[in-house]
Amino acid sequence: MTNASPLGGRRGIGVPTVPKGEVIASYESYLEAQQTVDVLARADFPVSGVSIVGNDLKSVEHITGRLSWGRVALSGAASGAWFGIFLAIVLAIFNPGRADLSLEFAAVLLGAGFGMLFSLVSYALTRRRRDYTSQTAVLATSYAVVVDLENANRARNVLTNAGRGTGTVL
Repeated sequence: MTNASPLGGRRGIGVPTVPKGEVIASYESYLEAQQTVDVLARADFPVSGVSIVGNDLKSVEHITGRLSWGRVALSGAASGAWFGIFLAIVLAIFNPGRADLSLEFAAVLLGAGFGMLFSLVSYALTRRRRDYTSQTAVLATSYAVVVDLENANRARNVLTNAGRGTGTVL
């Protein structure tokens, strides 16, 4: 994985690649693999040479509800109100001497109104193509803990001494 720098350039390890090394354990859940890396880290193991690799990725979409005009309007008003709150804060910062909050209140109301309007128009244009809300996640069916070749045996020893075992070796 790469990390973007605040100035737009890239820093970090470069182009993402599958880590080279030895699989010391395989688990069905990410939490188990993460706990194994935690055990290694607590034993002062050089964890910079450890990776957790998700295998057999699947895209899962959980349907969370049905869309209706009211739900779309309320959601749009709420997101627009947040934008209005942001504008109200900016107005308050650049005009600190005012005692009343009428301008800030108007910004929140206008934001909610425009948010509702845009959401309703968008829903009207896509109606009957997608009348539900959902959350999408990418999940792996198994997670392998990979350690660089020079430290693989040491990692196995640390896990065995910690009573963790090494999971299911691939």
